[in-house]
Amino acid sequence: MRISILGCGWLGLPLGERLRDAGHRIKGSTTSKEKIQLLKGKEIQPFLLELTPDLHCENCNDFWAADVLVLNIPPGRSNNNVKEFHQQQIQAVIDRLVHSSIKFVVFISSTSVYPEKGGIVSEEDTEKGKATRASGNALLEAEKMLRKQSGFETTVIRFGGLYGHDRHPVKYLAGRKNISNGNAPVNLIHQKDCINIIQKVIQEEITGQTFNGVSDGHPPKKMYYPAVAEAMDLEPPTFEDDESKEYKIVSNRKLKMMLNYKFTHPNPMDF
Repeated sequence: MRISILGCGWLGLPLGERLRDAGHRIKGSTTSKEKIQLLKGKEIQPFLLELTPDLHCENCNDFWAADVLVLNIPPGRSNNNVKEFHQQQIQAVIDRLVHSSIKFVVFISSTSVYPEKGGIVSEEDTEKGKATRASGNALLEAEKMLRKQSGFETTVIRFGGLYGHDRHPVKYLAGRKNISNGNAPVNLIHQKDCINIIQKVIQEEITGQTFNGVSDGHPPKKMYYPAVAEAMDLEPPTFEDDESKEYKIVSNRKLKMMLNYKFTHPNPMDF
């Protein structure tokens, strides 16, 4: 297949390499001129593309000459206008998609779309405007915009906190004291599992679905992060031993059943 990846960063670049090795023709976008040669060296056809929020890309007709688009552009977190800005980005992509050969979009979303309610949450537990953060609400609206299009099919994958390779959320917590919500379970997923899941969705053409991509294990933060920090020679964070039970565990049941998927890294504690 011809597969275009909009956003060749921490996840998109190794995904492109995996799909390339599987025999697909890969095209990748970047916002960095310096990364063009890197993509070429990995046999990924490069395109310099920006969404500001309008789509800017010279000589990009071939990027849209594809069978599948992996849309991997997370919304910003600091912009007060993040929801509207991301909607404009997504609309710019849709406007280009409807005039392309692409009939299948894999949209990389996040478990931040879920409200902070206690208990297990599954794919249908979303309400417009009820996500905890503005970025979550932005993603919910983006999912809705893509799903209602009739010119192409969309599958949404809501990944949990990302780790693996050179990335781990503990780096932002190292040395911090008395962090709240110490009993809250983590909802994480390893980079390799992200790539495996996306590849499986594409190759098996699982269209029109929404999946939670979160590993099986959900240790509490106060147990998990100090242990990881110690293993990485970082100063361990400390957590408050709060008694609140309003914590969510994101269910991966649908993904495991429909894709018959077994996680490469089922438990984040297995570092």
